[in-house]
Amino acid sequence: MKVEFKNIYKNFGAVQALDDVSFSVPEAQILGLLGENGAGKSTLMNILGGVLKPSSGSIMINGEANAFLSTVKAKELGISFIHQELNLVNDLKVYENLFLNDEITKYGFLNKKEMIERSKAVFKKMKVEIDPEAFVRDLDTSRKQLIEIAKAVLFDSKLIIFDEPTTALTNKEIKILFDIMREFRNNQISCIYISHKMPELFEICDSYVVLRDGKFVDKGLFKDIDEQKATELLVGKKLANQEIEYDESHIGDIVYEVKDLTITPFFEDVSFHLKKGEVLVITGLFGDGRGELAEALFADRKIERGEVILNGQKLKMNSIISVMKSGISMVPRNRKERSIISDLSISDNLSMAYFTSKHKKLFVKRNEENERFEKNQKITQIKAESPLKKITTLSGGNQQKVIFSRWFELNSDVYILDNPTQGIDVGAKSEVYHLIHELSLQGKSVIVFSSEYTEIKKIANRVIVMYRGTINKELVHEQINEVDIMYYATGSNLKEKN
Repeated sequence: MKVEFKNIYKNFGAVQALDDVSFSVPEAQILGLLGENGAGKSTLMNILGGVLKPSSGSIMINGEANAFLSTVKAKELGISFIHQELNLVNDLKVYENLFLNDEITKYGFLNKKEMIERSKAVFKKMKVEIDPEAFVRDLDTSRKQLIEIAKAVLFDSKLIIFDEPTTALTNKEIKILFDIMREFRNNQISCIYISHKMPELFEICDSYVVLRDGKFVDKGLFKDIDEQKATELLVGKKLANQEIEYDESHIGDIVYEVKDLTITPFFEDVSFHLKKGEVLVITGLFGDGRGELAEALFADRKIERGEVILNGQKLKMNSIISVMKSGISMVPRNRKERSIISDLSISDNLSMAYFTSKHKKLFVKRNEENERFEKNQKITQIKAESPLKKITTLSGGNQQKVIFSRWFELNSDVYILDNPTQGIDVGAKSEVYHLIHELSLQGKSVIVFSSEYTEIKKIANRVIVMYRGTINKELVHEQINEVDIMYYATGSNLKEKN
């Protein structure tokens, strides 16, 4: 499929999201679309997918100019869009989601058997095990992401847009996805791949296009650049040394303890401590119980046995509000499903935790809300036209910054950050790392759940490596290296003992 963007402009009120963007998508290649959050990548792809209408400009499809592609026409042309934010209906079954609006019928009735069989066939082709008759609500986020990808495999796509598809996938699932993408390329299907993970871009993509502040900046082949050059293209300048200077002089006594925490079958007898001003990273591989542990620490899951102690006092883990008021905050993973309230404004989303935990007045004063937003905007660099706009008008990275601000506003003693840089570009990641460092310097204690080694190395004072629901190894900062983390995350030390 020949696709060319010609002088695309897109305005959202006073905000210019795209400014005269022109480039072509190479046929039968995997194109990496690079840019920081807010650069206009998702906006441009939403125009290509028929979700948004450009303010001006056109898209040439096989030589035919289109001022606007509806979602229906885009699909008819063979354009599939795997969105960063999951677009599944949790209360429907897997096969029902796959065939939503494309149901197979026989004699006027739904042909469930045919849809289930075709679903099984596509999962077999993808080399993943997902029950077509399972309800989507019962599946892990990584399974849901694979269902989104299966939609593109199921139908006759000629160009597939992948917007941050690997965020919730395991290494094994990422390998499967990349194999599928290579197969697409071999079959003359073009792919556009959006990701902030440089190693992935260099591994899977042939060529690149860079957007910055809504404008086309550069294009070329990945084989002609390195990660340093790619990063400089993203941010528009040479990068100074932004490493966080490692220092433990501010770390104090133990303030937080977890003793024999258990929720069967997810994790068992998990015990660890956290010191004042310390950053503790908990890592591992898919299925190790980390996600459930993070939820349990914030009373989002009922604890089977064990206890949590903060400043010498045993916490009542019977409700999230109780944990919040005790001095613990949490930035959860998967902002769309767990954090964003899409119908509320940026300001209301930011103030939500404050309203729940600390607001004592009868009414909410707009000037106080504006002051709260402006204060946090300076800290986290939120790019927003107005705090009164819906939070869904922001890019994914700026939405995440709002969620960070929501919890930083509580000035808690302990912060639990579950996959905090999910869907955030390289520049914003650096800002988050410095925010975490600043929290630690202020005497706040931080628990980060992460599986990204470069992230772990930058921020961790200590690392706990989990394997199948138990703590397999603890590493101090000097011991942190990628080989050892993987060694203990895969349980290789236990296998050698057997």
